[in-house]
Amino acid sequence: MSDSILRERSKEYAKDIVFLCRKLKNTGAEATLINQLIRCGTSVGANVHEAQYAQGTKDFISKLEIALKECNESEYWLELLRETGSLSSEDFSHFNCQIITLRRMLVSSVTTLKSK
Repeated sequence: MSDSILRERSKEYAKDIVFLCRKLKNTGAEATLINQLIRCGTSVGANVHEAQYAQGTKDFISKLEIALKECNESEYWLELLRETGSLSSEDFSHFNCQIITLRRMLVSSVTTLKSK
């Protein structure tokens, strides 16, 4: 799984989340929301990366499922930031596209692995 598209995209997403959270801190957005977003947003890539060193197929699937949950959680925090006026619709759209892509890749990977 080294240098896989999923690993690359999830890492790129994590970096974008870090840059976004830095920007949001400077705008005075709620620190609690920013902290939640940075934790789950960076956790997606961390779990995908960790899956590379899984102790077997079940562990591999488990890591990808955790990444999927973190992806879904980060979507929630992004929606909340948008709906409270802290995140522009343009920024939200950018991150939402990334989330949709990651979610599809994760679901596809998990479904394929479980069917074997």
